[in-house]
Amino acid sequence: MTRQTMFTNIILVIVLFRYGADVWLLSPPCQPYTRQGLQKDTGDARAFSFLQILELMPLLLHPPSMLFVENVVGFETSDTHAKLIEILEKTNFITQEFILSPLQFGIPYSRPRYFCLAKRKPSSFVNECLNSQLIQSPRPLFELFDTVANDDSSQEDRHELLQSCQPIAKFLELKNHINDIAVESAALMIGLSNNTSRTLGKGNDHEYDSLDQYYVHPSLVERWGSAMDVVYPDSKRCCCFTKSYYRYVKGTGSLLATVQPMKRDKTSLKEQRLRYFTPREVANLHSFPEEFEFPEHINLKQRYALLGNSLSVAVVAPLLQYLFT
Repeated sequence: MTRQTMFTNIILVIVLFRYGADVWLLSPPCQPYTRQGLQKDTGDARAFSFLQILELMPLLLHPPSMLFVENVVGFETSDTHAKLIEILEKTNFITQEFILSPLQFGIPYSRPRYFCLAKRKPSSFVNECLNSQLIQSPRPLFELFDTVANDDSSQEDRHELLQSCQPIAKFLELKNHINDIAVESAALMIGLSNNTSRTLGKGNDHEYDSLDQYYVHPSLVERWGSAMDVVYPDSKRCCCFTKSYYRYVKGTGSLLATVQPMKRDKTSLKEQRLRYFTPREVANLHSFPEEFEFPEHINLKQRYALLGNSLSVAVVAPLLQYLFT
């Protein structure tokens, strides 16, 4: 056992045995389970701390009353998940598991995540008929079921779900963004380029008050354009933003077209002037409150990295309310 491992064990013992928290909110590292990773599962060193917590749970004199666990989709089929459920059952917990995305709450943001809600007996869930199930609908969070709810996952249901989402324009930082797009489109039609520098709204740090730095360089569009996920202000879906957003353009999140083409399939990506979503816009899609802001010493890449590791408030808030009910 390494010195670092010993130190980790000591910290875990102190926290778990002495603090006596009633509720544990756990979001262990997702890299061992993500589809783009090596999928080493319990063999990944980053899974170690969570496994250690699970092993210590049966030894606690005052175990928590409730648990909330979040991770990526794929965790639910892992060995770590099997260990989680085994120990929860052994320590007298009942569970309900969910896979939910902000899209299901009207937010145009595709970020499906796994959630495990657990209560220690004699506590119970409002919808007891869903115990020990994996649920992929948010309906149980808002409705009372006497029988097991059907999973709303048909192609038609998903289409209706997408149509019910708000447009991305509602989450953009620039109040005059739609007007900017109209100006850009007019300039494009008459063969002009609009290179006017735009500033962001009030409340932003002066270091990040120019929109110019968010535009994607034409060379990147030429090289990676076919792999980019491009969305428009009237789009009702964008891809999940990762911690590598802004550092890389491929597979890290959607890019916004600032020039609205008349025919999207016949207008080149270079003409659409793609840009990254600003950190405030990513925070908006995470449903962070308006008063949220980063400390000034957190640089731009760090902001994107922190947001990429964040949870969706629109999803987590009703889950926690359901857990505490």
